[in-house]
Amino acid sequence: MFGYVIADAGRLDEAQRARYRSCYCGLCRALRREYGFASRLALTYDMTFLALLLGSLYEPDEQPGCERCFAHPCRAHTYFVTPITHYAAAMNTALAYDNCMDDWHDDRSALRLAEAKLLRAAKQKAEQQYPRQCGAISGCLTRMAALESARGTFPDEAANEFGNLMAELFVYQNDRWETVLRSFGFALGKFIYFLDAACDLETDRKKGRYNPLLGLTDTSPGHLEQQLTLLIGDAAAQFERLPLVQDADLLQNILYSGVWTRFQSQFHKPKKKADS
Repeated sequence: MFGYVIADAGRLDEAQRARYRSCYCGLCRALRREYGFASRLALTYDMTFLALLLGSLYEPDEQPGCERCFAHPCRAHTYFVTPITHYAAAMNTALAYDNCMDDWHDDRSALRLAEAKLLRAAKQKAEQQYPRQCGAISGCLTRMAALESARGTFPDEAANEFGNLMAELFVYQNDRWETVLRSFGFALGKFIYFLDAACDLETDRKKGRYNPLLGLTDTSPGHLEQQLTLLIGDAAAQFERLPLVQDADLLQNILYSGVWTRFQSQFHKPKKKADS
């Protein structure tokens, strides 16, 4: 259910791409230094968005750098880190561990269990630093899995749990922005939950797996897109309440275009030209 909150690279200019990469590389660096090499393998762009948004809101001092690394051994690359980068690294680690354990319980995937074991110490470290957020991740994923296993007729119940999870992640600290950030995270989480369900719908139907959209009478791409647009609209309304200046264009690209990338590639594939 992760990997949807990404930039629409085709609509970024070179400066925006460089900024996006630098944030991503800073997050990767923080993961390596604080949580070990294994944690880097679970790095997602979702937490890059978290770091950019909270960084834009709170404007912490940035520490820029340039280095080679395992992923880029031939050419040095720029990065920047802030206290929020370290926060995003902790959230990425906690999410990765619990997601691996969730997959283990669902599918008995030995690979995912092995990944979880590699991340266990890192998750415990993140949990010590951010008990509220890590507790929400574990609790919400557990309740969401139970609701999905019960195959309930109210798909919003499970979606709300993922919304609650995201709400806690976006609340970096208890201050005047807590209510807006929590509302934004909740709305974004519900959108991601149903977006993931839409993209997995046909596969889940064929394999007889639970999907909250299977009960809909109309599962056409047009109808799904319409419903998803309403959900992302709720997130956008909260996003616009935040006084974001730095990286505002990049954040808008992600929220208004990038989050649709996988849906568009799956449901709006360009038609092949007929042979002449």
